[in-house]
Amino acid sequence: MQSSLAQNNLRVNSDRLEANLKKLSTFGMNEKGGNDRVAFSDYDIAARAHLTRYLKNLGLKVHTDAAGNLIALRQGTKKGAKPIAFGSHIDAVPNGGHFDGDVGVMGAIEALETLIENDIETKHPLEFIIFSNEEGAVFGSRALAGKIKKETLDVVTASGYTNGEGVARIGGDPSKIMEVKRTSEEVHAFLELHIEQGNILYKNGLDIGVVEGIVGLKWWDVEITGFTNHAGTTPMNDRKDALIAASKFVLAVNEIVTGIEGAQVGTVGRIQAFPGAPNVIPGKVVTSLEIRDLDVEKIQRIYSLIEQRANEIGDETQTNFKFLPIDATAEPALTNPRIQNVIRKNASALGYSHQTMPSGAGHDAQDMAVFTPTGMIFVPSVNGISHAPDEYSTPEAIAKGANVLLLSILELDQLRF
Repeated sequence: MQSSLAQNNLRVNSDRLEANLKKLSTFGMNEKGGNDRVAFSDYDIAARAHLTRYLKNLGLKVHTDAAGNLIALRQGTKKGAKPIAFGSHIDAVPNGGHFDGDVGVMGAIEALETLIENDIETKHPLEFIIFSNEEGAVFGSRALAGKIKKETLDVVTASGYTNGEGVARIGGDPSKIMEVKRTSEEVHAFLELHIEQGNILYKNGLDIGVVEGIVGLKWWDVEITGFTNHAGTTPMNDRKDALIAASKFVLAVNEIVTGIEGAQVGTVGRIQAFPGAPNVIPGKVVTSLEIRDLDVEKIQRIYSLIEQRANEIGDETQTNFKFLPIDATAEPALTNPRIQNVIRKNASALGYSHQTMPSGAGHDAQDMAVFTPTGMIFVPSVNGISHAPDEYSTPEAIAKGANVLLLSILELDQLRF
């Protein structure tokens, strides 16, 4: 079906899509050119009101669920058919960019509008979702996956409101959060269009990324204990310097992770030495360790190698390493192979170059994949910049992603899972 549709020139309106993205960027645009539309802020509320009006003008039924997800529905022709869901988020990190999340939202709206103006009906209902607080807690999609805990509602977000307060501000109901959980019996499939946020597609001149999965991640605090002493009177060969051990540890993490074939990443992103005085040998260091990969067993293997090397460094420097797991674990989420094939097939039919790749960043799709077949489409980020005012994807690249989304929705309408 997708090949004939491509030949019949069914395409999104790229000028309209570009204009709508620019309009959305005005909600939260700051004087530096960045985006301050953090979740639950006044900017977030105003943008949601704007998009609600737009969706209702398209003739769609629009509501906000208890978790603050803004949902628009277009009925299908087949009675009892489960909806095809698609969408992304509009909240940003403080002083972020205008494409992360926004491209997926406006690309999805453009796909819907293209179907409506061409009088193309689908058997399955079409459910467009703007997820709440993706940047702060991947909140809305986690609620749909049944992952929200009561204590999550008390976490303070970048807007200064707790998740519970914020959900109420955008029209949700914190007391009924647990009721929004979905199952495989309620959603046919899910698609998310998104900017890559990395530099693989742009650097290699590719149009489309076919996401094979969203990496899992594990975090640890690493405590390194040596001995605090006077920096002027303690000989160099008689020191138990925790910061020296930490320095060796940082280099070891990089060597181990880069020495293994694959797309895994490992990062030490935070370090603090105690007592932190220029004339005192650091007796303690607290640093971090993060490992990401699509394979949870590989994450564990890499961690074991790092832990082993850390203990060796401890012996060399007369220090002690202690690894403390942090409750920020995310399991890898693999996308559906059949949906991957749909995306590849449509990209090829449209004449777009493409590559299968993992997502190193977290997305709403990783939670949707818990209960429904899920696919994800990447478009290039210029120079791989994201979460910053210089974040940018070209109108041409965005339109290509929206075209693949449009044709993939239509093909999923014909598939059984």
